[in-house]
Amino acid sequence: MTEMWSYNPESHYTPGAKLVGFKVEATDGNIGKIDEATEEVGSSYIVVDTGPWIFGKEVLLPAGTVVRVDMKEEKILVDRTKEQIKNAPEYDKDKHRGDAGYRDEVGTYYGRGHI
Repeated sequence: MTEMWSYNPESHYTPGAKLVGFKVEATDGNIGKIDEATEEVGSSYIVVDTGPWIFGKEVLLPAGTVVRVDMKEEKILVDRTKEQIKNAPEYDKDKHRGDAGYRDEVGTYYGRGHI
């Protein structure tokens, strides 16, 4: 399951890159901008502010969903649809850093591939 929480080497992610503020594109359109990004080995993720798309909610995406980082365009592409992201487990600002059960739930949801 740790591969779900690691950036794909083919994504062109550069360790140390500042991703906050980058646009995030699902396979079928824009989902928002990055509010937070980590690069901890085996537990990397991005938190996306969805703005008006899901009524101003935030979503947690494991780094394994990132398929391309475009530093020039300041954009990240993820391999999930807007619907798949919308139906993901509710983002919990208090649990996403330290609650293994919550992270397992999110990782399992996204780890099912193209849900």
